[in-house]
Amino acid sequence: MTLEQLGWSDHFAAAFAPHTALGRAPARVTLELKGFYEVTDPNGARLGECTGRFAHDAAGPADFPAVGDWVAVTPRPGDDTRADIHALLPRRTRFSRKAAGEEVVEQVVAANVDTVFLVSALDANFNLRRIERYLAAAHASGAQPVVLLNKADLTEDGEARRAEVAAIAPGVPVQVVSAQTRRGLKALAPWLAPGATVAFLGSSGVGKSTLINRLLGDRVQDTQEVRGADAKGRHTTSQRELLVAPGGALIIDTPGMRELQPWAPAAQLGAAFADVAELAARCRFRDCTHTTEPGCAIAAALADGTLDLARWQSWQRLRREAAYEVRRADPRAARQNKSEWKKLIKGYRQRVREKSGED
Repeated sequence: MTLEQLGWSDHFAAAFAPHTALGRAPARVTLELKGFYEVTDPNGARLGECTGRFAHDAAGPADFPAVGDWVAVTPRPGDDTRADIHALLPRRTRFSRKAAGEEVVEQVVAANVDTVFLVSALDANFNLRRIERYLAAAHASGAQPVVLLNKADLTEDGEARRAEVAAIAPGVPVQVVSAQTRRGLKALAPWLAPGATVAFLGSSGVGKSTLINRLLGDRVQDTQEVRGADAKGRHTTSQRELLVAPGGALIIDTPGMRELQPWAPAAQLGAAFADVAELAARCRFRDCTHTTEPGCAIAAALADGTLDLARWQSWQRLRREAAYEVRRADPRAARQNKSEWKKLIKGYRQRVREKSGED
């Protein structure tokens, strides 16, 4: 494969220029292993390992390579199957989440992705709130989100479900597909151009691996049946891997995620809730808490049904979680948050006093 077939572009060529004089070569991370990476270039795939200097300079796990990253490598002397990874090129896009556990750590799921296929199943697994979470993370990544509603063969409500998703995802393409019957797969062609990188993301059991098998034209990914009792899936993919489709598109498969904590500041989550953000901007007071203030556009929209209560609660929950994680990781943010709350309470009390005086 050429570098261009691996997704190389002028953007990465410019970023790599300083490494050329050092005798390094560009390669793309195509598989994550424990402590190692498969790195692929026109000469084929090698087993890559970060140098000691690379590991020393990394501030945290997010600074290490992820599938889809471009890295600067040199072959191991006397071993053409191994390579040393010296540097990570700046990422054009990155899909991140909070890593599992108590520690506040960013986990990069996939890098340099053009399109994120967010897969949900049209069975008991269907959940609008979960789709909102994936949309928030996808928008924050910088990649284009596309929602795939899989298992259309199991329901007659596919179009109704599509309309529900379209209502919470303005401007985002929503496709109803079936990996089993291949329904709707041809409609995915615009995002599967040669050299384009597409990441499949979704919870366990939604059919990501089966969809990828259909697009690859072979049983590359193992698949497992979903438990009938609760429609919960088993983890099929156990590692992140970049695969090449017959048409030349680069497909990243990822393990199913039962819970997604988007790694994004509250401000970046607004793209997935543009309708809510637009309403909040219409409130009379800039510091409106959307509770008891007069002229609150959110309260008015909830009252007349323009804004769905569940969507508003989902937006609040995501903002609280994002703000909480920021405060956990940064004491300064915690102090600033405390100061902002004091100002909000002071302003609220002032408005109450003014309103009492008018009465």
